[in-house]
Amino acid sequence: MTEGVGLRAGGDPGDLPDDLSAAEAGMWQAFRNGSVYDLSSGDTVVDDPHGGHPWGGSRTVRARIVAWLLLDGPPALAGRVASLKLVGVQISGTLDLAGGTVVPYLEMKRCRFEREVLLPEARFTTVRMVDCSVPRLEAARVHTEGDLHLPRCRFHNGVRLTDAHIGTDLLLNQAIVYRDRSGRSIAADGLTVGQDLQAELLESQGELSLRSAKIGVSLSLRGARLANPCTRLALNAPQLTVERSLYLTPAGVGGQALSGTTPARGTRIQRFECRGGVRLDDGRFGDAVDLERARFVFSEDQELSLRRVQTPELRFLGERPPRGKVVLSGARVINLVDRASAWPGPGRVHMGGFAYENLVPQGPFPLAERLRWVAAATAEYAPEPYERLATVLRAGGEDEDAREVLLAKQRRRRETLPPAAKLWGYVQDWTVAYGYRPGRAAVWMAVLWAASSLAFAHAAHPPVDRDGHPPWNPALFALDLLLPVIDLGQVGEWQLRGGWQWLSSALILLGWILATTVAAGATRLLRRG
Repeated sequence: MTEGVGLRAGGDPGDLPDDLSAAEAGMWQAFRNGSVYDLSSGDTVVDDPHGGHPWGGSRTVRARIVAWLLLDGPPALAGRVASLKLVGVQISGTLDLAGGTVVPYLEMKRCRFEREVLLPEARFTTVRMVDCSVPRLEAARVHTEGDLHLPRCRFHNGVRLTDAHIGTDLLLNQAIVYRDRSGRSIAADGLTVGQDLQAELLESQGELSLRSAKIGVSLSLRGARLANPCTRLALNAPQLTVERSLYLTPAGVGGQALSGTTPARGTRIQRFECRGGVRLDDGRFGDAVDLERARFVFSEDQELSLRRVQTPELRFLGERPPRGKVVLSGARVINLVDRASAWPGPGRVHMGGFAYENLVPQGPFPLAERLRWVAAATAEYAPEPYERLATVLRAGGEDEDAREVLLAKQRRRRETLPPAAKLWGYVQDWTVAYGYRPGRAAVWMAVLWAASSLAFAHAAHPPVDRDGHPPWNPALFALDLLLPVIDLGQVGEWQLRGGWQWLSSALILLGWILATTVAAGATRLLRRG
């Protein structure tokens, strides 16, 4: 029995206890009847639980009486189901249900709590607290068979849901949560939600922590505003598992349906906005991570971290962050849906080991821009991002673009080589573009052959053997010089002196260079095949 409150001697368990105020007596009877107990005045300003207007004793009940009703309340009236449904009620003292099992249905709307609510390790069927003012909610390891609804509530010193188990949905839509002493607004590490976690239009002033949380369907932060000026992270959710999708997208303000619907025409749109770092490392998402029109405001040392994330689709369609970094190292994505204007500039993208299978650009994203995207992600030369892009383009039938990417890789690599190797790289680039444009070799060969044929037509060419030489043919002689290995029977039959001898040596050298670069290009083509 609750301290300070007792039943009448010899009374029935359903009788009113002694020492109840008028407000508490009315709540007691409403509980037995399963009806709504509404103490609102009808004045919207006065009834605002977040406002400064005082609520007197006529609207106040003690937390210990609320706990008594929920943990060991009287039986329901005949034909009724006992439940606690409060509207416009002020609860004085600390509501402590820690470790208890609450069977009755619990719903509180526009209520005001004077002190914190303690629910750690408590068990409920369904809990609904709507538009309530709560100093702090302590609910570590709380267990609900159904929903936990906290929409439009205001929590002045944070919410703790560490290792909580929510049977169906967790709703935090339009809630306002301020940070606690540790800097966290919502501490929900290890949280398990059977279906959806909806926190649309949420305002979080501190770190929203969802480390190792598991969401059975989708996690929606549409239109949410997260800010944490005190530490590096505003959203800290490594090893987060979401069976369907994570939405960091816009929401319609003022519409009846917040989740998953296109706002009606004329509806004001509020984008997802995060002022502070985001950590989603090692996350697993069954359908997608959607960043449509998301806005990230970072300091120089903050980042959007998606290290080792796995998802079928990453919709990177947000606003380009002016500072900070985007890190995709080790992430694995099937479809990368992006736009050129969403990616940060050079040095602010890191994607070593980032694997994707298809590119689905939204809007113009020409190859030159895509190459700048890769270059921005590799402050130092790394072949893997270029090879990944080339593989994806080739799989999509864009063979010419794939060759351009691999050529860009060779040119980037050339800048890291010592002077001699760099010079040789320029030669390969000028001649046959590292083998990725083999048609250039034929053009060079044709030009050199024509020019040297004309030159050798005016050259003195005494034979080596006066009796057994073939007829002089300057075109065939020039071709014999240009083609290495192949012997056309001309070079060894004629003697050239002075400048002509230097010219023939230069043609032999150029022939070897062209042949070597063509062979290198053919090797690359065969290896890719």
